[in-house]
Amino acid sequence: MRTYPTEIKLHQASRILEVAFGDDARFQLPCEYLRVFSPSAEVRGHGPGPGVLVTGKETVNITAIEPIGNYAVKLVFDDGHSTGLYSWDVLHDLSVNQDTHWQDYLRRLAEVGYQRHV
Repeated sequence: MRTYPTEIKLHQASRILEVAFGDDARFQLPCEYLRVFSPSAEVRGHGPGPGVLVTGKETVNITAIEPIGNYAVKLVFDDGHSTGLYSWDVLHDLSVNQDTHWQDYLRRLAEVGYQRHV
């Protein structure tokens, strides 16, 4: 069963993308989180594995949200990144699995000795 967002709202001051789905679930996704988990080939890589570990995006913001047909949005970030298409399935996965994804990201940062600056 496909899940479609019913509302996508950007809160630029707090750098949060709020996404609501048809089952009344509502999520607040930080721009940093969306940027480091971009579905672009640049971030995900071209093969199996975890992809590229993106760092230094603690203060990144979204400058535009562009609809792509009726299946995705393209998020344009103020660091110039704009190649990820966030399909409804990807956006739903990033929403419902945010805690798991974020903890894995923090673990990977620790493994390489990167300290987030917030």
